[in-house]
Amino acid sequence: MEHEPLKDNEIKALISLLDDTDREVYHHIEERLLSLGREAIPILENAWSNSFDALLQQRIELIVHKIQFDSLKEDLKLWIHTQSDNLLEGAVLIARYQYPDLDEQQVYESLNKLKREIWLEINENMTALEQINVINHILFARNGFSGNTTNYHSPTNSFINTALESKKGNPLSLGIIYMLLCQQLGLSVYGVNLPEHFVLAYLDKPSDTNPDMSRVLFYVNAFSKGTVFGKSDVDDFIRKLNLEPKDEYYLPCSHTDMILRMLRNLAMSFQKLGDIERVKELNTLIGLFGKSA
Repeated sequence: MEHEPLKDNEIKALISLLDDTDREVYHHIEERLLSLGREAIPILENAWSNSFDALLQQRIELIVHKIQFDSLKEDLKLWIHTQSDNLLEGAVLIARYQYPDLDEQQVYESLNKLKREIWLEINENMTALEQINVINHILFARNGFSGNTTNYHSPTNSFINTALESKKGNPLSLGIIYMLLCQQLGLSVYGVNLPEHFVLAYLDKPSDTNPDMSRVLFYVNAFSKGTVFGKSDVDDFIRKLNLEPKDEYYLPCSHTDMILRMLRNLAMSFQKLGDIERVKELNTLIGLFGKSA
């Protein structure tokens, strides 16, 4: 059923009734406020800051979170179906799960600053390995990026904004940052979904189709400060996990694969923290990927 648009004073009147002890009344008001979407958030937040009623504040927080989550869900659906060629946008969407008021421009500026630093020292006459050495020096030696080995399962490791700010992350977040920088500089570096790890493959040229192993020059481990290794090392890793080799362990994966893995990492992190509600929400987002999930 469609509702008529509400004026600000009507929204405020609804909010003032949120502390009603009658659950049926509360749920009716909650449903009405949720139907307003993001336009209701500033009014809700203003009401929260001007209230001394703990129950009212708690219910406002819950409604704001539900509106933000529903908005994220719709944006992620759109990304999956029409915008998945933009990996950075996908990573920013996942960061919005924890940071709904994220300054996206700050993420773009942080990446651009790193890209400029690398661009000043890299050139097309270098070999692929020489290019990677320059990137490793600037990212890890000069800027201090590193894998978060002391707090590996922290949810913050999965968010691109916190990885850029703290300069620490997990294999996936650091790998995505590394890959984005490389591709913005015209280097053919792509993500590879190894079991229990995430690495990068440097191809002989940009990949617009499914490449085969002959195209892979070498691999890069962003989590261990850009260590370079070859196919035999991947073979050994797979063997130690007692797994049968598959092409997907050696070749580039899709952007949707990476964002899906990011969500699964987050669900595991919150599972370890015992935050069941967050796990449920993340599983809802994972479900948006359909068959690929």
